[in-house]
Parts: sequence; C-alpha cells; structure tokens
Amino acid sequence: MVQLKDIRFVSEKALQELANDPDIAKNLRDVFPHPYTISHAREFLDLVERGVVKYVFALFHGEDFIGIGSITPQDDIYRNNGEIGYWLGRPYWGKGYGTTAVRLLTNYAFHELHLQRVYAGVFEGNKASMRVLEKAGYHLEAIIKSSITKGGQVIDEYLYSLIKV
Repeated sequence: MVQLKDIRFVSEKALQELANDPDIAKNLRDVFPHPYTISHAREFLDLVERGVVKYVFALFHGEDFIGIGSITPQDDIYRNNGEIGYWLGRPYWGKGYGTTAVRLLTNYAFHELHLQRVYAGVFEGNKASMRVLEKAGYHLEAIIKSSITKGGQVIDEYLYSLIKV
C-alpha cells in the first residue's frame, strides 16, 4: 500500500540513490538536477525542513521509499488551485504506485488544503505520467504548444486537471 509520509522519514542517501536517474530528471523541471548528488539531497531536505518548500511528501510502499510527491497551492486569483508534482524511482514504475500516490495527493489537496482544482503539467512524450493522471481521474485540459524548453528541445506541455465535486 502506498502512503504519504513526512519527508523526515527519508535519509539523504536514500533520496540521492533513488533520484539519481537521468530518466527521472528528463521529465522534471531543470531545478531538479542530474546527476543528483548527496549535496542536492541535503539541500532539498533542508528547504523542506525550513518550510521554504511546503506540502512535500515521501512516498512509501510498505517500508520502501519509492519517490516524492508534492502539492503547490497557488495564490492571488488562482488561490483555489494547486499544482501536483511527483516522481517515482525506476524500480517502482509500472506497478500502479504512481496512480495511488496521485490519488492520495489529490485527496490531501481537496480535503486538507481545501483546494477546488488540482493540475499537473506533463512533458510531451511522457506517456506513463499521462496514463497515471488519467487513471487517477484527471482529464486533459489543454496542450500548450512549444511551451517547454528541455534538453535543448522545444516541446509541448500537456495540462491535466481534476476539479473537486
């Protein structure tokens, strides 16, 4: 069973080992470095500990740390929205853990943060993440053409959302 846990349950070493995968980094924003060093893990965990980055969860399956999930509430006129983000370590791909994690994060966004809409941007070509969101009940809202520059290429972003009913 996948669970959202406090990030303090994850060691720097465990985070570094799981995150140091180019196939994870290629589908995340450039702020997520590759290679992912122990210093990067330490810096990230420190930002969360100090409250600079909020609503970040360690994803666990039983006793195994499997990835990271987050919700970023928006502000001003977008204050009822939150952006969901997640990644799983390669050993945990294709097992349904991502869909469960997205459902748990979405439930947290709706019931604990009282958001009305949760959305995720997915890089063109990341079919696995698109499928995870669809299985969790999200709908493709828009394809934002040529909006992302990643790895020297300009690609589309697929915007998925789910509205609280």
